[in-house]
Amino acid sequence: MQMTSHAFKANSVAALADPALQRAMANVETKFVDKRRLAAEALPEFDALRDNAVAIKNHTLKHLDLYIEAYAAKVEAAGGVVHFAEDAAHARAIVLDIARRRGAKTVTKGKTMVSEEIGLNDFLTENGITPVETDLGEYIIQLRGEHPSHIIAPAVHVNRDQVEADFRRFHTHLDPARDLTEPVTLLSEARAILRQKYGEADIGVTGANFLIAETGTSVIVTNEGNGDLTQLLGKCHVVLASIEKMVPTLEDTAQILRLLARSATGQEASVYTSFSTGPKRPDDPDGPEEYHVILLDNGRTAMLGTEFEEMLRCIRCGACMNHCPVYHAVGGHTYGSVYPGPMGAVLTPSLSGIHKSGHLPNASTFCGRCESVCPMRIPLPKMMRHWREKEFEGGLQAKPARAGLLLWAYAARRPRLYRLAVSLAMPILSRMAGSRHRFKSLPLAGGWTKWRDLPAPEGRTFQQQYAERFGRDPAAKTGAAR
Repeated sequence: MQMTSHAFKANSVAALADPALQRAMANVETKFVDKRRLAAEALPEFDALRDNAVAIKNHTLKHLDLYIEAYAAKVEAAGGVVHFAEDAAHARAIVLDIARRRGAKTVTKGKTMVSEEIGLNDFLTENGITPVETDLGEYIIQLRGEHPSHIIAPAVHVNRDQVEADFRRFHTHLDPARDLTEPVTLLSEARAILRQKYGEADIGVTGANFLIAETGTSVIVTNEGNGDLTQLLGKCHVVLASIEKMVPTLEDTAQILRLLARSATGQEASVYTSFSTGPKRPDDPDGPEEYHVILLDNGRTAMLGTEFEEMLRCIRCGACMNHCPVYHAVGGHTYGSVYPGPMGAVLTPSLSGIHKSGHLPNASTFCGRCESVCPMRIPLPKMMRHWREKEFEGGLQAKPARAGLLLWAYAARRPRLYRLAVSLAMPILSRMAGSRHRFKSLPLAGGWTKWRDLPAPEGRTFQQQYAERFGRDPAAKTGAAR
């Protein structure tokens, strides 16, 4: 996994100063938020489905070992092969072994975040095998040498002008005078090039939105049909999925599918929802000769039974980042991880360690929008707080931040001292702000005031205003003033 999350602050500064990125990120809220809200409001049982989905995934996680065994048995009964990968290196080695055994030179890929997590594209290239991303967004960022900035819209950070420039730079065999001023012409050009790649591919690699234990089926959800072409036209289909994608039955899968597209793109259902069970059978007109499933752990089992287990309910809809003001401001690449936004702020430290990704749980306003829209009701703010606690306990925070927290904690445990300090500071800060009642700059708060104003206090504390209005101190009733 690419890990540069320690540079989150520097990345944020660069992102905020990038006009092209800011222009592109303005589309996230307008394109996703309202559509998700309207789709949810149009389905009266939406919240009931969320409750059912939570119960389904909680049950599955409590019995994950049994469902994995059942799934593997069904896959093998259908003629497929199941591989268990402990970590990223093991998963890459399995893919390479399959490719070398088949003499593969080209691999087409349907969108799979797990392949990004394990760094599969670079690994295949280093070993003489050409990976070709077939999702339009993934294809664009592959040309650009980038990683996805969003888990369902990987090229959301790129605008049309940039895509045109990239296509002209890489598609040099086409007429340089061709018209690429409309999105449809860009799409048509990418489609024509990718159609040829499907026929050349020796292996097709896809991810999986769900793995169904009841039938040994992998499920992939797309809007472009590239997943179907990837898994059908290659001689060998490799499913690369993490173990928490397991779901007990087809009925359970159907319930969660009703949440997935509505939460992700505001659709009732995605254009393609494809179910694959084993390789091609003798009477099938098409399909792969071999069917492999690689089940990746890479730190997931270590999350079971911990305060981060609920993160494993995630169905990768992207709703949390679609509604996150921090993500809107800086984009996905700023996080320095395959998984950006609120879900990445929890999942990335779980997979790579808080010592490598301590900035991510701090990249939140704790407004709670992520939890409120999550179809699986994952308490993301609570888990980010847990990571902040672990970061503090491990002494991993910057010394000024750690000293500030220790000072605040010292005062907070001594209510009289705290109230005295606040009552002295409030009027001073109010006078410093002047008639605008806002700070354009303030010592020790430059990280805030560089980008936005900081409201100034009115001059009196809440306790003082309460005492003036009601004639008594609110703290006296609870004994907090003692």
